[in-house]
Amino acid sequence: MRDNDRVTSATRQPVTPAAALRPRLIATDLDGTLLRDDKSVSPRTVAALAAAEKEGIEVFFVTGRPARWMDVVSAHVHGHGLAICGNGAAVVDLHGGPGAHRFVKVRELARQNALDAVRLLREAAPGTVYAVEQTYGFHQEPGYPKLHMEVPDGLAPAEELLAPDGRAGTAPVLKILAFHPELDPDGFLALARLAIGDRANVTRSSPSALLEISGPDVSKASTLALCCAERGISHEEVVAFGDMPNDVEMLTWAGQSYAMGNAHPDVIAAASGRTVANNDDGVAVVIERMLADLS
Repeated sequence: MRDNDRVTSATRQPVTPAAALRPRLIATDLDGTLLRDDKSVSPRTVAALAAAEKEGIEVFFVTGRPARWMDVVSAHVHGHGLAICGNGAAVVDLHGGPGAHRFVKVRELARQNALDAVRLLREAAPGTVYAVEQTYGFHQEPGYPKLHMEVPDGLAPAEELLAPDGRAGTAPVLKILAFHPELDPDGFLALARLAIGDRANVTRSSPSALLEISGPDVSKASTLALCCAERGISHEEVVAFGDMPNDVEMLTWAGQSYAMGNAHPDVIAAASGRTVANNDDGVAVVIERMLADLS
């Protein structure tokens, strides 16, 4: 199902102190947060997630990863089995298992917005190269570096890939990726946001100068807000975890939020709390303490 309408604002409106409310949903990023650096989910973390679900607390994986990269956690979904992928561009049902994920909601990046973003960023940062992430398919420019764990479906300039009848076909565009070989990552992000303006949402989750560009209102926070509204869950009842700039909006929106010990400075500033690093099972540490307080 596609969802192209403007969404409920993800701006936090504090009403009740979060500590006074029983958590109903845990929203966690994956890379650098739930996953260890070797991309594994520790036995301690698996047990903590299962214990939370047993207590009636839903767990949502909220990631910049595309659906086809969710095999790393597919075995650990419980209950609803939904995940938010592509920085909010898609809600995916993981119950089908590897290779059989179903898109429940798609919030695509309009082709014209994508083309505008490419043009404006080319002008502001010469040397930028692009890739296009779709619901089904991944295409890139010939000069785009090998940053991902897959072979692209096609090679062509971004303008050709994003054209209405372009080489990437008609599948919805979830986001475009923009890489610069020389710029500082945070500087590139600031430059891109200024250049692109409100035509798209620009963020990053990589330690390199790799930006992720989605639809204007699309973020982890706004899609999580939609999913929570559908379940009658308020932001005060959400506990969120993250480590990189693409998590900032989600951590600001959630009633309780935790920056990992390895988090980017902007994430630490945005979160209401802090836990230990991903390699030290920081998410599990908080969940264990939270469940002990509920008992």
